[in-house]
Amino acid sequence: MDFVRADAINQAIRLLSLRHRARAAALLAPLGLHPGQEALLLELARTGPMIQAQLADALGCEPPSVTLMIRKLEASGHVRRAPAPTDRRATVVELTEGGAALVERVKEVWCALAEETVAGLDASVVAELPGALAIMTGNVDARFSSR
Repeated sequence: MDFVRADAINQAIRLLSLRHRARAAALLAPLGLHPGQEALLLELARTGPMIQAQLADALGCEPPSVTLMIRKLEASGHVRRAPAPTDRRATVVELTEGGAALVERVKEVWCALAEETVAGLDASVVAELPGALAIMTGNVDARFSSR
């Protein structure tokens, strides 16, 4: 691939990432959330209670980042932590009733953000985006993990 095409691809990905995160922050702020916290809430809604370390893996985040998010979400009453029944060193995180209610609002925001992001694209392109982006993520992950 030549530099002009490579630059166009890399710049498009970089700008989309920055602007998508900024738009997510603007949409999540009225809910009292910061980017990343919505992903944690959505993961717990999908999977149910999780050990904190597994949650970090599922989110692709470093454990200290997840610990900070959990502390903030716990302080706001959206999640609770408890020692894991099988391993007292591990912590289980689960949604509270308030957290489950907030997840429904997060889903609305998430849908709105996705609709804004893909506006103007053909339905066939939109249908292929998750798969194409997953392949791209896997390509980057494979190169990163091989170091």
